Amino acid sequence: MSRIGNIIKVPDLRNKVLFTIFMLVLYRFGSYLPVPGIDQNAVTAIEDQAREGGVLAFLQLFSGRALTRFSLFALGIMPYITASIIMQILTVVIPKLQEWQQQGAVGQRKTTQWTRYLTIGISVLQSTGLVFLFHNGGGGLTGGQSNLDLVPNFTPQTVLLIVTTFTAGSALLMWMGELITQRGIGNGMSLIIFCSVVSGLPSAFSAVYSAENGATKLAIFVGFFLVLLVFIVFVEQGQRRIPVQFAKRVVGRRMYAGQSTYIPLKVNQAGVVPIIFASAVINLPVLLSQVLPSDGWGASVSKWINDNLANTVNPFYLLVLGLLIVGFTYFYTAIAFDPVQQADNLRKQGGFIPGIRPGPQTESYLTRVLNRITLPGAVFIAILAITPTILVRFLLGANASGAAYSIGGTSLLIAVGVALETMKQVDSQLMMRNYEGFLSTSK
Repeated sequence: MSRIGNIIKVPDLRNKVLFTIFMLVLYRFGSYLPVPGIDQNAVTAIEDQAREGGVLAFLQLFSGRALTRFSLFALGIMPYITASIIMQILTVVIPKLQEWQQQGAVGQRKTTQWTRYLTIGISVLQSTGLVFLFHNGGGGLTGGQSNLDLVPNFTPQTVLLIVTTFTAGSALLMWMGELITQRGIGNGMSLIIFCSVVSGLPSAFSAVYSAENGATKLAIFVGFFLVLLVFIVFVEQGQRRIPVQFAKRVVGRRMYAGQSTYIPLKVNQAGVVPIIFASAVINLPVLLSQVLPSDGWGASVSKWINDNLANTVNPFYLLVLGLLIVGFTYFYTAIAFDPVQQADNLRKQGGFIPGIRPGPQTESYLTRVLNRITLPGAVFIAILAITPTILVRFLLGANASGAAYSIGGTSLLIAVGVALETMKQVDSQLMMRNYEGFLSTSK
């Protein structure tokens, strides 16, 4: 509370916070603006089906339920996040992107521009696919069979209008996120995801409260929620600090003493990305099952997929999800932190890890340490993704797939991670202004 008071007292920081809140309010307003050419009665029915779970329950988590409303921001910020992840993966295999990465600010601008282009392309593909899917009621996205038609006037002109509107909404949201980053406080894209995730919490808690003995179950879940919150903060802040010593340097006629610093390796280096990857992969068979034959072996395979992979509270689903999360954690950590590049940069800058020779030995040491701390980070993410779902199943029964997404570990990890990063930026802003009230409270 003292930090909030300090924010209000600093005019520049106060204006940044107000600007950020204003942009987030505009985002929530756009999440309710309907797209032309959509049957609103069918939209209401689709929303009801999405509460039962399925792939759509996962997708709408990152759009603040704008996807099931078929609104302006139905695609949410996910096209941009997908494009950013793709560009980050391609940087490892494409030499030109690696060259841009080493060019500093100039290369960063080029990478950002191509990320925008890729975002527009992904938005066009996703919006076109959604229009055709929802023309048939969503197919298997909603977790059940549906003959609803959200696009009754299915003409090329109508499809082009809807696709253009969705793509424009995604581009506008990308611009708003960049604007928040430049003129507001915190990372704009992360805050938009934070706003989307948090917006679904009230309805999820009300689902727990409306169940039998709802008050008792809600108290149990809130208590578990708080314990999980402390656990997330503890692990998110945890890091292994590898000491680095820089040798003395002679610049001109001056000699600069060697400096001591450290390389911070977070326990959860991959963040929430493994959960997103694992959920997307485990939901892919559900989408592919829609093209299988409706009788014979196709019907048997589709039934098994719907019973085991489309039900988020199924034990088999939770087991496969946990294994995928652990695997993707190692995969994404290897991309996010390259020991070879880090060792090479240390050698070029004249730095070394005490007791470790520069070059291959530093590389192998960093790789060994990274593998050791990645395992508890991977297990942490897997437990975080699974335990809230198990608790929801225990409290609400087997028909709680929809609520499991909204109040699952994914939502909590995103919310806590973004909140911590935003408060760090607020602290740094206050530190730069040498604000006495803040400095006295932070001692």
